[in-house]
Amino acid sequence: MTKTVELPLWLFALILLFAAVTFASHFLFPSVRWFFRRRLERAVARLNERLDQPIQPFKLTRRYDMIQRIIYNPQVSQAIADHARAEGIPENVAFQQARRYAREIVPSFSASLYFGVAIRAARFLSNALYHVRLRQLDEPALRAIDREATVVFVMNHRSNMDYVLVTYLAAERSALSYAVGEWAQVWPLSRLIRAMGAYFIRRRSRNDLYRAVLACYVRLATDAGVTQAMFPEGGLSLTGALMPPKLGLLKYIAAGFDPDGRDVVFVPVALNYDRVLEDRILISADKGTGRRFNARIGVIARHVLRQLGLWATGRYRRFGEAVVTFGAPLSLAALQAKGEGDVTDRLAETLMRRIADGVPVLPVPLVAWLMLTYGTMTRAEVDARARAALSTLPASTVGRFAADPHAATEAGLRALCEQGAIRSEQGRYAPDPQGGDLLQFYANSIRHLMPAEG
Repeated sequence: MTKTVELPLWLFALILLFAAVTFASHFLFPSVRWFFRRRLERAVARLNERLDQPIQPFKLTRRYDMIQRIIYNPQVSQAIADHARAEGIPENVAFQQARRYAREIVPSFSASLYFGVAIRAARFLSNALYHVRLRQLDEPALRAIDREATVVFVMNHRSNMDYVLVTYLAAERSALSYAVGEWAQVWPLSRLIRAMGAYFIRRRSRNDLYRAVLACYVRLATDAGVTQAMFPEGGLSLTGALMPPKLGLLKYIAAGFDPDGRDVVFVPVALNYDRVLEDRILISADKGTGRRFNARIGVIARHVLRQLGLWATGRYRRFGEAVVTFGAPLSLAALQAKGEGDVTDRLAETLMRRIADGVPVLPVPLVAWLMLTYGTMTRAEVDARARAALSTLPASTVGRFAADPHAATEAGLRALCEQGAIRSEQGRYAPDPQGGDLLQFYANSIRHLMPAEG
């Protein structure tokens, strides 16, 4: 026992390394994790004091623990057994497949990243690109939402800027957990988005096991009071108009709702822009056979460099207005308590109607609609017909342009002339033969609000 043992230097170094790793994993790392965890909890507690909807402990649960909760959920376990039987595979193989689905879906929220980086970046980008406006159709009702209720923001999907804009404008209410599609599963973007609390969904998946895992996560998050944001249309509108809702996520929430438990309050959110950054890409996709957006990194880089050049030479101008309208909230408990029929259908119908009613009428969509409806006009005729159209709409939809239609038409005419959608000749404005698709795209966003007789 007391004899000297000779070891090669490399082996001795390896033993020391293993000893150091063991010491760190058993004594040092737990202490460090506990220290940072305590600091995080105190920071979240301070944040919750100023948020309308506090960050729930569920959102701070370790990602590994949440994955375990999902794959061992009784409903998911049954789905695993059914999937294994239907596919003729061992249950352990189906179990591993469910685990992969859970790892793909579950986020890893970071409060410091969300409030320290994401909100600031969203604020800067939104205000750099647009004149941002926020309208609240029923502010007292929004303020009266129970702090313990689960709030779900339900939005129309006009642009990928929707994520940025609503994240910025909802910052005083809570941290939003978005449902994002496959486009965001690109490294390193996927890690950043997951750290901001977003969860990934396969919008076109018909796999029952995948749906069971996704439904389980949505139910757990909803039951725990996590503030969520979703796009019921299921993707960007290719035509500019509102699309029929996809019921998947709404059905998961409604099916798992317990009237005796936490209420779920839906807030309809309507967005519109004077300039959708992806407008020509979406129009091209609508003409094609699929939703493949050919926005290569080179195209995006050239566009960004061009804007930086305009900014450096003092010629940069923002892309008009971007307006977000928060509509009257809808309680799932109240909706379920009255009326007959499928609650998911009634929920989707009511939310889409409130979103449609709240879509802001902005200068570019307004002028685009006028050009398609009346054709060639003088400047005075544009103003007169804009004033007549706006007078039929509620002030909440028109906003500040209700009192100054001339400012709206001036901004709309200038923007559409710059984009080549209309042309000006001898004091008269006319649609450009090559700009019809662009006019249709912007006019479609408000067509449902405008007077039918044109």
